[in-house]
Amino acid sequence: MGNWLVNHWFSVLILVVWIGLNVFLFVQTFLKYEKSDEYYYTREILGTALAVARASARCLNFNSMLILVPVCRNLLSFLRGTCSFCNRTLRKPLDQNLTFHKLVAYAICIFTAIHIIAHLFNFERYHTSQQAKDGSLASVLSGLSHHEKYGGSWLNPFQSPNMTVLYVTFTSIAGLTGVIGTVALILMVTSAMEFIRRHYFELFWFTHHLFIVYFLCLALHGFGRIVRGQTKDSMKESHPHKCAQSFEKWDHHDSHCRPPQFEGNPPESWKWIVAPVILYIFERILRLLRSQQRVMITKVVMHPSKVLELQMTKQGFSMEVGQYIFVKCPSISLLEWHPFTLTSAPEEDFFSIHVRAAGDWTENLIRAFEQHHSPVPRIQVDGPFGTVSEDVFQYEVAVLVGAGIGVTPFASILKSIWYKFQRADHNLKIQKIYFYWICRETGAFSWFNDLMISLEQEMEELGKVGFLNYRLFLTGWDSNIAGHAALNFDKATDILTGLKQKTYFGRPKWENEFSTIATAHPKSVVGVFLCGPQTLAKNLRKCCHRYSSLDPRKVQFYFNKENF
Repeated sequence: MGNWLVNHWFSVLILVVWIGLNVFLFVQTFLKYEKSDEYYYTREILGTALAVARASARCLNFNSMLILVPVCRNLLSFLRGTCSFCNRTLRKPLDQNLTFHKLVAYAICIFTAIHIIAHLFNFERYHTSQQAKDGSLASVLSGLSHHEKYGGSWLNPFQSPNMTVLYVTFTSIAGLTGVIGTVALILMVTSAMEFIRRHYFELFWFTHHLFIVYFLCLALHGFGRIVRGQTKDSMKESHPHKCAQSFEKWDHHDSHCRPPQFEGNPPESWKWIVAPVILYIFERILRLLRSQQRVMITKVVMHPSKVLELQMTKQGFSMEVGQYIFVKCPSISLLEWHPFTLTSAPEEDFFSIHVRAAGDWTENLIRAFEQHHSPVPRIQVDGPFGTVSEDVFQYEVAVLVGAGIGVTPFASILKSIWYKFQRADHNLKIQKIYFYWICRETGAFSWFNDLMISLEQEMEELGKVGFLNYRLFLTGWDSNIAGHAALNFDKATDILTGLKQKTYFGRPKWENEFSTIATAHPKSVVGVFLCGPQTLAKNLRKCCHRYSSLDPRKVQFYFNKENF
């Protein structure tokens, strides 16, 4: 736990501040509506449900203000570049943008549920008090709107006993926008589930854009002014502490208390969300303008295991290692954008991506480029955007773990290192790289064989054989492959990859790997980078915490995972 806090204290601080602000806003607003004299008469009808509804609404506004910020990718890339000189712990929250986005979304769902339940109680009590004929204060307050002499200053939105809860819900601004906004929220949240997002990405992509409907409904929700309080002028003439007990005499000409006047709360939701919405609009405009720039496809390579490599150029395109881009192919879909990690190095005069068939869109893209007789499809590119892999050169020792196509960001890193060695770059802080690549199929290893062979040769020529320690793991094999590899084990190069390092069968034993690295680098800061599944992330994160020393002068493992 201590090691974890050392590595993540700033992220924890942000989380604590966020939770604290939610608690503060809820309690402050609750007490205001539960104790304030301005809402004394409103509480006579609604009770505590009034304060609960308003407190949850305030927290709902606060979180709706935050929800768009973590997905403003250009803003995050700018902050990452600005904070490049900062401590890695201070940059860590930028890598958790999608996690924070999800946390805020969960908070919105919780406060929406509380708000709806509280208002269901409110509407029921409004309805009950309007039908009551017992002469109670609640019934008198509900009947104020029927008397012209009260200036039409109503408190109960149910204007007559015949009005039903369902009728007011679907005919009032607050009710209708609340229903539509809630439906949009439910669709967004359910379609964002891991299973749907991975297997039906188009459904997730299109449904998530209902956030426009959600924000529109949120901005309009308060214009119905259903929640009403006593006016300031009326408070001076008829303060509830003096006049509430003598409400039967409000109509008497000799009474010092006049019927109270009420006004609706001015809408405030739009004030919370206007700034982030404007920021997000600028973000989308920038992305739109950048995506319209012409992209030239200079080379197309079909690799084994249905992997497509595209090499491209674009005017003004500048990248760093480990960054990613969004790609759209209008001939396949006019709206869909998909993220891909760049596999090229900043030193190259082109940028490239590797696309594996993992769904309808990627299969259609690969199929379109396989058809040599047809013209090359037009590609639009937005980006690049920063990721945690940009920090790889900030560590003395780096552990790179790629699973399948997840090797792509590390291809960019390894290529860049190759170019830096070619230029004899003496400013390279990193002294050792441990590279693990886990694949199911033997054909996958051929994607970057040429790069790995070039790196092997370069390290030998420069006398830095120990700089790159790489291990390739094959998790899917049959007896023929294993037998063939065993018979040729004594050969200088691996029978499967052509590399000097032999291929391992099975999965890495991470406990042993981390123990070995910790022993070899007792005083180093080790950056662990993963591009792979969540189950692997959990194992690596545990190992980072277990093998990091509480003494900051000794070995420290920092876990980093690609998120986009």
